[in-house]
Amino acid sequence: MSSYFPRTKDLTRTRRSVTDSPPSSPSPTDKSFRHDRLSRFDSSGENVSDRLGRTSSYTRRETRLASLNKQEQDSTTKDYKKMYAEALQENERLKSRLQDSKQELVHIRSQLEIVTQRQDRITEKSTLLESEKKEKHALEKKVSGMEEEMKGLTELKTDNQRLKDENGALIRVISKLSK
Repeated sequence: MSSYFPRTKDLTRTRRSVTDSPPSSPSPTDKSFRHDRLSRFDSSGENVSDRLGRTSSYTRRETRLASLNKQEQDSTTKDYKKMYAEALQENERLKSRLQDSKQELVHIRSQLEIVTQRQDRITEKSTLLESEKKEKHALEKKVSGMEEEMKGLTELKTDNQRLKDENGALIRVISKLSK
């Protein structure tokens, strides 16, 4: 984890090369060189040019991170936009499928209702058919019974007619005998 706060003296490390180390015997040119070298350090003992270089590298790093974050946000935003568009398309597709399914369900329910009504009619017809069969059978029994009675009646009529004829013949015989 990097920190953007300046480091304390304890944590500060400065780079020193062989040319930065003090010479063994100072000469006048060395004194001015040493003065230049000392002027490059601030009160914290940190090399000003190093700190400026570090600051600029931090700044560059921050700028780079900010641009990467912005690109990430742009790509993330684009991704979110793309994902949102895809989700909308998926929702529309699912809505149309749902609508189709609802229409199919209504159609199937109407067909089921028609089949159920037909089945009810067939059941009613079969019930009526059974009752009609029973009535027909009962009527056939009645008709056969009445036919039997009709046969009996015709026999009775013929017997009755025969008896009338005999009665008329007997009345004639008695009337001839009584004269």
